[in-house]
Amino acid sequence: MNSEKSKNILFIMFDQLRFDYLSCSGHPFLKTPNMDMIASKGVRFSRCYVQSPICGASRMSFYTGRYVDSHGAAWNNFPLKVGELTLGDHLRKIDVQSWLIGKTHMQADVEGMERLGLSPDSVIGARVSDCGFDVFERDDGLWAQGPDGYYDEKRSPYNEYLKQKGYGGENPWHAHANSGIDKQGNIKSGWWLNNANLPANIEEEDSETPYLTSRAIDFLDKMQSKNSGSWMCHLSYIKPHWPYIVPAPYHNMYGPNQIQVVVRHPRELENTHPVFEQFINNKVGQAFQREEVRASVIPAYMGLIKQCDDQMGRLFSHLEQTGQMENTMIIITSDHGDYLGDHHLGEKGMLHEPSVKIPLIIYDPSPSADTTRGTVCDELVESIDLAPTFLEFFGAKIPNHILEGRSLNPFLHNHPPSNWRGFAVSEYDYSATTMAAELDLTPRDARLFMICNKDWKLIHAEGGFRPMLFDLINDPDECNDLGDDNNYAGIIEEFYRHLANWSRRQSQRTTISDESILNSRNKRKKDGVLLGVYDENEVSPDQREVYQGTAEFKIEPEQN
Repeated sequence: MNSEKSKNILFIMFDQLRFDYLSCSGHPFLKTPNMDMIASKGVRFSRCYVQSPICGASRMSFYTGRYVDSHGAAWNNFPLKVGELTLGDHLRKIDVQSWLIGKTHMQADVEGMERLGLSPDSVIGARVSDCGFDVFERDDGLWAQGPDGYYDEKRSPYNEYLKQKGYGGENPWHAHANSGIDKQGNIKSGWWLNNANLPANIEEEDSETPYLTSRAIDFLDKMQSKNSGSWMCHLSYIKPHWPYIVPAPYHNMYGPNQIQVVVRHPRELENTHPVFEQFINNKVGQAFQREEVRASVIPAYMGLIKQCDDQMGRLFSHLEQTGQMENTMIIITSDHGDYLGDHHLGEKGMLHEPSVKIPLIIYDPSPSADTTRGTVCDELVESIDLAPTFLEFFGAKIPNHILEGRSLNPFLHNHPPSNWRGFAVSEYDYSATTMAAELDLTPRDARLFMICNKDWKLIHAEGGFRPMLFDLINDPDECNDLGDDNNYAGIIEEFYRHLANWSRRQSQRTTISDESILNSRNKRKKDGVLLGVYDENEVSPDQREVYQGTAEFKIEPEQN
């Protein structure tokens, strides 16, 4: 890496990309040479877990470096507390800019901002409203429109772009980018899963993924021309998230004969855990149990990923041609996975591997990372580890009293720590779902906690339910729930101890560090507070000096 150039980070996130849908992670049919190229230049982490398998909660953990239980934004559109520090806050302290291109799924704490008098039009207010980032272009990418209005009331830069390009309608995001069209000119909505095999009604170069890549290239050129110093850019794509529809030529690159065998077993429907059963029986679960749905959706999902990879080729070529690859750390990851019919489920939400395990590839241009290029790390990694990794890359001290993750730089530089974590944790607050309503659970009880190591996974369900337990060595597909088998009571007890230890972590004392507390122990301030002193000779002369001397006056008692 050229030491004269500013160090930068390109933090790329795809939405709902499964860990096993890259060729470098073993997919037999889907070829992703450009993401594979970054893996060949960096480290691929094979056991990376998100802190929650739902967009908003997961992303808030990425951006804060904290567990969901700590930051509290546990579901989509649950506001992130106004006082939570984010990547942008930490990076600006060391003069590193923090930029956003694309999606955050962050809901601002409007009530908290009003209480503190923070206007969203101010610099600070805008950053608080946009999860700590300065915005090059924010587009959360879900412009659904129903009888109650738009899902997202913010302005869509992408919709404005499509209108300028001549695409008609009030909402070209739906009518063109996420719908097909029949021979009579009728819209065939991407919301209907049977339309997934149609080409989206849009020129490929105008679809969402190429559009956002173009904006990223604009950003790179602007930063380079300004010689603006170090930056971290979060490039956050909406795809391959639903609606599952992709423009030509990607719509028919893959067929039903290239779909991987579904991972599910009849025994999952026997003595089923009550929470799991509700997810199996919801509308999405029921849909993805139908083979015609999988046959329609999964080739489109693969096409979306292939398009993403082709756009990575375009982006990485630009970095090479402009000399920015040599000083830019590149991260490729996802906010969660997608069941695609595995375990009788669709979407995400439960805590099986297809939902909660994600791809993570890190390319560090530093010469000290040369010995690990092209390697795979099998340690337990969490999404919250990226925030401290970024800070350490820029040479900053990690505020461990705030960030709950651990830097991955030792793995990148071939100095793996001897005391790495033994367990990964993920949480799922499903209190806002129909599943919680069907179970008649209070919002406080509609929560799941996963704790796993390389051998076992335990899922705890609040509300008085039994746990789920999976033997990851003998049952890597997680089809045999051992949670009510007395033969495994010892394992369950052990994992509950680990979960209890995790729940007792210090996570809310974020305004003062351990180091400051230790320093205050050894350097007691001489402020005149002298507790437990019986005789003046028990303290040093300078401590008692202000309390000695002759009285200058005496208050006379009142006369009757």
